[in-house]
Amino acid sequence: MNNQDIAQTFAILQESKKQWQDSTLESLEKNPFFILVGCILSLRTKDLMTRQVAQHFFKKIQNPQQLLSYSEEEIARFIYHVGFYRRKAKSLIDISKILIKKYHSQVPSTLEELLELPGVGRKTANLVLSVGFGKPGICVDTHVHRIVNRWGYVKTKTPEQTEMALRSKLPQEFWIPINSLLVLFGQNICLPRRPHCEKCPVENFCDQVGVEKKEA
Repeated sequence: MNNQDIAQTFAILQESKKQWQDSTLESLEKNPFFILVGCILSLRTKDLMTRQVAQHFFKKIQNPQQLLSYSEEEIARFIYHVGFYRRKAKSLIDISKILIKKYHSQVPSTLEELLELPGVGRKTANLVLSVGFGKPGICVDTHVHRIVNRWGYVKTKTPEQTEMALRSKLPQEFWIPINSLLVLFGQNICLPRRPHCEKCPVENFCDQVGVEKKEA
């Protein structure tokens, strides 16, 4: 797959996504604090559950000050259905204290500052930058890592390697939309173990690296 194929692939996926169920964080309000909290909640948690918990959470809490008006135990109860909820409750409180003290209650808008926040890795930082602030950033989660390798567009072993490979190869116009598109695509069509190649709208562009062929 080359960059001409990528452009056509993205155009097809943009049209196809209208018929797919959307449980991504990007479909929430494009608020940097919401995106940051949602990413923290999503670790080791299924996308649909993350979205449900996040929607419930944001009805009560919309900024760092409101978050700190609750105890750590109360926050843990709010997010009980996500994995490692107690650890995440502590991280959310620690992050909120830093945002209030160091950034006047605002989420910082640079990769370096975001990576200094407890519990924030490159995936989260890039999603906050790209979705929350509209800045160029490539958020690589398991879906993006799996799919671009399956396509044969990159050949990498880790999400971080994939991010760096995409930064050097992927046209910048696709940096922001790549995560939301490929997460939806990965949830609905390009599944980890049994991808629905027979109904894939971009099968002709895919090298199907590592995909086991079905017996006739």
